[in-house]
Amino acid sequence: MPNLPKIEILRHSLSHVLATAVFEMFPEARFGIGPSIENGFYYDFDLPRTLIPEDLDLLEEKMRAIIKANLKFEKASVSIDEALKDFKKAKQPLKVELIKDIQKENPKTKTVSIYRTGEFVDLCSGPHIDSTGEISPKAFKLTKISGAYWRGDEKNKMLQRIYGVAFATDKELRQYLAMMAEAEKRDHRKIGKELDLFLISEDVGPGLVIWTPKGAIIRTEIENLIKEELRQREYEYVYSPHIGKKNLWKTSGHWDLYRDKMYSPMKVEGVEYLVKPMNCPMHIAIYKNHMRSYRELPIRIAENATVYRFEQSGELSGLSRVRHITQDDAHIFCTPEQVKNEFVSLVDFMEKIFKIFGLTDLEMWLTTRDPKSKKKYLGDDETWDQAEKAIAQALNEKKYKFITAEGEAKFYGPSLDVMVKDAIGRKWQCTTIQVDFMLPRRFELRYIDKDGKEKIPAMIHRTILGSMERFISLIIEHFAGAFPLWLSPVQVEVIPVSEKFEKYAKDIRQKLFSENIRVALNDSNESLGKRIRTAQNQKVNYMLIVGEKEMKAKSVAVRDREKGDLGAMKVEKFLEKIEKEIEDKK
Repeated sequence: MPNLPKIEILRHSLSHVLATAVFEMFPEARFGIGPSIENGFYYDFDLPRTLIPEDLDLLEEKMRAIIKANLKFEKASVSIDEALKDFKKAKQPLKVELIKDIQKENPKTKTVSIYRTGEFVDLCSGPHIDSTGEISPKAFKLTKISGAYWRGDEKNKMLQRIYGVAFATDKELRQYLAMMAEAEKRDHRKIGKELDLFLISEDVGPGLVIWTPKGAIIRTEIENLIKEELRQREYEYVYSPHIGKKNLWKTSGHWDLYRDKMYSPMKVEGVEYLVKPMNCPMHIAIYKNHMRSYRELPIRIAENATVYRFEQSGELSGLSRVRHITQDDAHIFCTPEQVKNEFVSLVDFMEKIFKIFGLTDLEMWLTTRDPKSKKKYLGDDETWDQAEKAIAQALNEKKYKFITAEGEAKFYGPSLDVMVKDAIGRKWQCTTIQVDFMLPRRFELRYIDKDGKEKIPAMIHRTILGSMERFISLIIEHFAGAFPLWLSPVQVEVIPVSEKFEKYAKDIRQKLFSENIRVALNDSNESLGKRIRTAQNQKVNYMLIVGEKEMKAKSVAVRDREKGDLGAMKVEKFLEKIEKEIEDKK
């Protein structure tokens, strides 16, 4: 029996309770699968009609009645032949397909396990709680209905998926629902539209982001921050093409092991090219352009580069899931002995950057390969053990706690994947630092050691923020659109009380503009109160109100977005204040 946390067993049991309720409502339903997931569960159904939101309330009522009835989760082991016969008789073709796959994958399998809950019988390996009465009827909620292709394959039939959330207590459920309500307010797609930060046009194509002027400012400020840090850490900045010959991606292993995420080849003068899904082969070409000495190592190559990944249309979501990804990417070429120190330095780099954004709650995962599915990965056991050991040693030296995630590694090496928690406690995956002894071999990279012998370097792939698009979706939601001054698209808005003071307002705007402050002027015919509210809603950090008193005193009435009225200040004093605030971002 799998050693699962109790809450996961409870959530999986609730998926069976849901299926039992659906069976009562639609006896002719055909059943897919119903696993536990983070914070809850889902179940896929082929139903005689399309569900509507009101159906969720009815199903919840039925589920609570099933819980109250304290039905047993009764497990039985039956022969493959008997299971096929019973599920065929019950007109459950999806279950029949699953049984046949079990038989195909392991012909020696003679039996399968089933669970009965009331009148509902399911093909399931478990485990489950003993009875439905162990579930708190107030600690779960059905949340949404969506479409899902059977077994995730768009060639298969579209099923209806019902999602639910579940916790051990109703208090935890209430807290979670409150967090999700707050998350809805912070949704980067909603805020992005309100603040005019980016757009995704159907005319251009789904999953393809266009940055508007305000959004481009945010992206540029983040890029400048990273570039300054790269300069201090002695990285060499490069640019590379968006396409490369198909053979390049065969050598790297992407064509064999990552093809489902790559776009189809295009022919140029009879030669097949691919848009790049990653930058590593380009940076490898830079390293390989010269014979290297151990004295040159480590060589740190960085690029803010856009790569292209084919994501299914149903998986696309605002900035967080797109088809072109801009990475703050870098590759470090070093001796095997330098790997640990470089890795520790990268973790320090990561911490410093996240601290600037107020992201200090980090969760670290050491991703390793699945020892039972070695064909999915490049290289041999010794090479993988060497890479995994190097990462673990670096993390232990920093005294970091980390979770080992077996089977989650990319195909050419283990990595440290870092999850950051935002202002309302949600986790986002950002940093990846990956140790790779594989690609240097495949691309025949060399350096000359102190004894004059050729050696193979190690390679570290790393991105601190991850996808720029995804990271900006994170910080939009983390700050709820109210960016810190250094990052804000409009830092100051000057608002004249009336038309009489427009010239003075324009002079102030020009003075701030000349000092590289991002400043706007609102001299529209709307009332003063409405213009202030508009600036507040647009999350402008400071509003400068100017009227007769301010003009005579060569001052401004300062209004802070968060603190409200700060009183009158000389323009020079205000400028000094915000320049210090921008400088202190670090």
